[in-house]
Amino acid sequence: MSIVTPESGGTEPDISVVVIVYNDDRRLPVAVRSVLDQSLRTVEVIVVDDCSADGSYDTARALAAAHPRRVRALRLSENSGGCGEPRNHGMAAARGRYVMFLDSDDTLDRHACRNLLEAAERTGADLVSGRCVRVHTDSRHAKRIPWYPWLYGTTTTVESIADLPDLFVFDTLSTNKCYRRAFLVDHGLTFPRGIHYEDLLFSAEAYLAAARITLIPHTVYFWNVAEKTTAKSISNRRHEINNFTDRLEIHRRIDAVLDRRGLEELKLRKDIKFLKHDLVLYLRDLPFLDNDYRHRFARLARGYVQDFPQEAYDSLDAVHAICAYLLMREDWDHLMPAIDTLINRKKISAPLAERDGRIYWCDRHLDDPAAREVMDVTGLGYHGKPLEKMFLRNLLTRYAVRGGTVLLAGAVVNPLHTVPADADLTAELELRARRRSLRGYRFPVRTVRHEGDALTWEAAVPLARVFRPVGVLDEVWDVRLHLTADGQRTTSRITAGSVDLENAPALPVRPWLTRLVADRLAPEVSAKGHLAFRLTQHSTAAQRGRALVDRNLHGPAARAAKRTYRGLRAVRRDLTSGTRKVQVYQRVLLLLPVRKGTVVFESHLGKQYSDSPRALYEELRRRQMPVTAIWSYAGARPTGFPADAELVRRWSWRYLRALAQAEFWIDNQGFPLKLAKRPETTYLQTWHGSALKKMGFDQPAHRIMSEQAQRAYQQALDRFDHFLVRGEHDVRTLARAYRIPEHKLLRLGYPRNDALVRAAQDPRTPAPYPRRLAERLGIRPGRRVLLYAPTFRSRPDGRPRDFAFPFDIEAFAERFADRYTLLVRSHYLNRITLPPSVTGRVIDVTGEPDITPLLLLSDALITDYSSVMFDYALLRRPMVFYAHDWEEYSRDTRGTYFDLPAEAPGPVAHTEDELFAALDDLTSLSTRYEARLKEFVDRYGEYDRGDAAARIVDRFFAPTRQAP
Repeated sequence: MSIVTPESGGTEPDISVVVIVYNDDRRLPVAVRSVLDQSLRTVEVIVVDDCSADGSYDTARALAAAHPRRVRALRLSENSGGCGEPRNHGMAAARGRYVMFLDSDDTLDRHACRNLLEAAERTGADLVSGRCVRVHTDSRHAKRIPWYPWLYGTTTTVESIADLPDLFVFDTLSTNKCYRRAFLVDHGLTFPRGIHYEDLLFSAEAYLAAARITLIPHTVYFWNVAEKTTAKSISNRRHEINNFTDRLEIHRRIDAVLDRRGLEELKLRKDIKFLKHDLVLYLRDLPFLDNDYRHRFARLARGYVQDFPQEAYDSLDAVHAICAYLLMREDWDHLMPAIDTLINRKKISAPLAERDGRIYWCDRHLDDPAAREVMDVTGLGYHGKPLEKMFLRNLLTRYAVRGGTVLLAGAVVNPLHTVPADADLTAELELRARRRSLRGYRFPVRTVRHEGDALTWEAAVPLARVFRPVGVLDEVWDVRLHLTADGQRTTSRITAGSVDLENAPALPVRPWLTRLVADRLAPEVSAKGHLAFRLTQHSTAAQRGRALVDRNLHGPAARAAKRTYRGLRAVRRDLTSGTRKVQVYQRVLLLLPVRKGTVVFESHLGKQYSDSPRALYEELRRRQMPVTAIWSYAGARPTGFPADAELVRRWSWRYLRALAQAEFWIDNQGFPLKLAKRPETTYLQTWHGSALKKMGFDQPAHRIMSEQAQRAYQQALDRFDHFLVRGEHDVRTLARAYRIPEHKLLRLGYPRNDALVRAAQDPRTPAPYPRRLAERLGIRPGRRVLLYAPTFRSRPDGRPRDFAFPFDIEAFAERFADRYTLLVRSHYLNRITLPPSVTGRVIDVTGEPDITPLLLLSDALITDYSSVMFDYALLRRPMVFYAHDWEEYSRDTRGTYFDLPAEAPGPVAHTEDELFAALDDLTSLSTRYEARLKEFVDRYGEYDRGDAAARIVDRFFAPTRQAP
């Protein structure tokens, strides 16, 4: 293959940017201009045309003629069929000390070259990488999505890619990087020829060869993506089997490089990413492709992934693993629903099967122990959802047009026969414009009935007679089915996988803006695989009319109108932003007069009506104190809050005004840190538990915060006027960790614990609400109640994780079925799922807003390291500590204030057998640990005396109250 190149001269540039182009003469000048306009002027452009059939090379030569010292134009004599060969020719012709790559349909940030060059020169890196942003050019507002942004939070330099494996695994682009040209030449780094996905291999080899790599937190590359175009990019041609073949070949070449270097950990991480990302890209398209493609795809995939180590499969979540298993066995009937759930993660797509108290994705393959493990979806909690909270698969089985009517039929999955056969069924279809501000249409469904594992339906929708879109503003319409069974309603989208919509007839329509903008309504498949409709132009007049509208929409007047509209939207967003709310709160709301007697209550950041704020509120109500009580709530709707209190949504304007004018703030965790408290307001911080694990400034993470961040955090803590403590342990730990001065401490105990102290003082008189709670939970009389309340568990990044039992809950239920009912209360941020096999013997009470009734109801507590131990000890009832991971927990980055196993007022179990043995005889536990339990209460809760709420109300709210 030969190259045609004009002569050029000039001094050596700092960076050569290789711009490759093929049949893209329209966008090429924009890409080149983004290089010529760089704030770093010593940059050259090398345009390499891959033998285009349009005017791309002529455009390139014109650009070179207009900028003779900065642009050169090269052309391959024949098309190479990929991006690798033109980039290689561009590298060979480069004169700069550094080399970058740019595609003709993308652009560089104006300061990209300067930022990358400065980082390379400062750190001596062979390769510098910056942030890439995907710009969805055909979305309404040019949606922008950063490419793996967590990699680019700060400037980072590493000596080996092994020190930053996520970069190797995830950021496989070659275009958001700057390479030292001598480094490329010395290592003979070139792109593979005649194959797609060349970036993956080139980037892998560059990462492995680089002696130093630097990442910078600056955007350098704009990757323009057009999803609605008919001419798909190479990476989006996943319906072509050769596309998958090329991807596998590239991965095999990378594997060979990793194997030669003995980099097993990198290979494992790459395998995991292949299963979770690369494979999923193709699975998404399988429902819309023919059987021949599916079989060839499955054979190719099986040939590659079957040799992956078991650790790669162990890292998959349930749905990923199910899809991989079913694909390997070409079980298309069960794979297609699994793919639907893979795309729509909250959707229940299969009828499910129950075996031996466990829930499985399907009833096939269960004779294989490995498949039984993969198919087990008990942990996803499908079986515990009521119908109104289920998002069910609704498969389109018919689409036809008769006159002006669309005939639709579908089948809604009925998991575990949640909808009984004798249920009263009704349904309606809804068409709603994707632009939410516009109206929708509803149509009754004429037939709904049970049919095997599904609820089938049929509808005739007279769209031509009823449907009148606006046109232009409401091009896309989504379809939903609202199904009601015995008064419970569930809403589903209609999965379009089994019906050919591409060749389905469109429907004539008459938009309000006339048929000159659209005259047909055509079915299409949404990005999530659901049925939708789009307004289109069929007649020549409509096509011309729409072209005219589009020209006007992009004309000067329209652009001005859009700027005005976007400006108004920006103003609206600004007025409701957190930053603006804080400013208005500080500058305006705090000037309003204080409303005497107004108390704002909040518990656990507005998530609950519970804890000491609740106990204080109820004491005020019991005494009929003349206060105006305001409770904050988080989320869309408040549940469980008192009817006689004013409710305000957290961070709403009403919430901010209430805080600004309140005489008292009472909460157990912290009102928003950025909201200042006026001097006339008294902030009573009740806190939410004594501490085992280190808190506040005692945590290493807080100590290494910047000085500015520490100062802002301290200012938020300084708002507390009073801080409740329940023992001198709190003074030594919490008060010190949060830097609470002595004069702010209230040694009164926790109001929430008053009921516990009173119950211990008079155990023969049980409180009425635990009895009512036992009836509501369905606890059988005569059984003793155990409460299992573990501490909060998080992922490595600090986010909550789903709760996983550290012991066999089914074995527990089997062993103690005749003696105990186990109540399980995970931390309110952790989600829990119980298998059906333990129904009636183990009950999830995580959703109970207040833990105090649960403590009163329980005969014994099982915990690990939760602060609930300090409260439950007040009842003088048995406690068992399951410290299965104490060494890990106590030696993590936070550490603990004391050695729990040495001081625990109950047996400390480290294994499941030890736990079960300890629970065998609760009576002996009470006797054995009575003295130690008393000592524990005296040490950690000496101020809990049963009258904390009364004493606080006397001090702050009584008519003759003491001065705070």
